Amino acid sequence: MAKRRRGGGVAALAVLVVAGGAAIVWGPGLWERYGDRVLPSGQCTVTLGDRTDTKTAEQANNIAIIVTGSLRHGMPARAASIAVATAIQESTLRNIDYGDRDSVGLFQQRPSQGWGSVEEILDPYYSTDQFYEALRDISNWPELDITVAAQAVQRSAFPDAYADHEEEGRLWASALTGHGGEVTCDLGDASTTTARAFTDRVAADFGDAVSLQVADINADATVLTPAGADATLAQAVQQWAVAVAAVEGVTGAVRDDQAWLRDADAVSPEGDGTLIAIRTD
Repeated sequence: MAKRRRGGGVAALAVLVVAGGAAIVWGPGLWERYGDRVLPSGQCTVTLGDRTDTKTAEQANNIAIIVTGSLRHGMPARAASIAVATAIQESTLRNIDYGDRDSVGLFQQRPSQGWGSVEEILDPYYSTDQFYEALRDISNWPELDITVAAQAVQRSAFPDAYADHEEEGRLWASALTGHGGEVTCDLGDASTTTARAFTDRVAADFGDAVSLQVADINADATVLTPAGADATLAQAVQQWAVAVAAVEGVTGAVRDDQAWLRDADAVSPEGDGTLIAIRTD
């Protein structure tokens, strides 16, 4: 089975690639280490009405991978709620290379139980795909309580533990599927990236049906416009961009009345639709 399944059915977005933005500070005081992986600092908060939840930037990036996995698989936001709640309980949303017995990864899947090799499971896209495929195999999963559906997939020794994270799962799934809620992040300066690298990340998360078109190139920015996107997906993309900002060098993400800028000096994307600014200098 391929490690990354890039499904169709996902439309395009707009990206404003800005030169001269800020950069993530990769100094030792701002990073944690798990094995040989360097992880981003900062924190992100999702808000929906009077409900909020805050995660580290690392956790938010992993949530983005998990939630967009539901879109790649053509599954509703409830599937993402189940998946996020599961990963919170199993790994605290960290792609760890250890666990109970031979469990590893975001969902603490076990090679000995047929989930794949250690290397495969440590690919967050692969492990996410495996989770959704297993969930889909449960014929009545949409009617089950979140914790019951999670347990049907995971077969945990603590079957009721997932219930503790249902609210968190719903908040993040709602925002990152474009069904309501807003993600904001408090981060350091942005690292530099390239339009190609960012486009590759978009394709990895949202699937192959993402088309970017260059609208303008000038001294300050390269502007990319969408081939088309419905309102729900466009909203999901804007919220996703904030959630991955620490990893992907995003300095701003704007759509309609929702706008996030990394700091006061960041260039705000201007124009219609979903616009994402990334530092490329």
